[in-house]
Amino acid sequence: MAKAQPKWDRHSILAEFRRRGVKLTEFAIENGRNPNTFRTVWTRWNRPNEKLIADFLGDPVEVVWPDRYPITANRIFDSRERPSKASQKTPGSSDRVAA
Repeated sequence: MAKAQPKWDRHSILAEFRRRGVKLTEFAIENGRNPNTFRTVWTRWNRPNEKLIADFLGDPVEVVWPDRYPITANRIFDSRERPSKASQKTPGSSDRVAA
């Protein structure tokens, strides 16, 4: 029977660091990173630090942070999902009658 993949969250990642006897601050310094900015990986996207942690854990970054990967380059909203609304600048018929 195949072993289920662990779900990586902040607590399980830190627990794995502790199991291996490595402190997050020491890990950051050893890899040439500022420890204070390294800790922002929990709240902000930081691709180089995410990659370092994923390599340390032995899993790809897509497994460690599934909500952040894959990276999509398209930032344009799909008009089918978000239909356009009527413009507020377009004068309505009541405005023309009043003028």
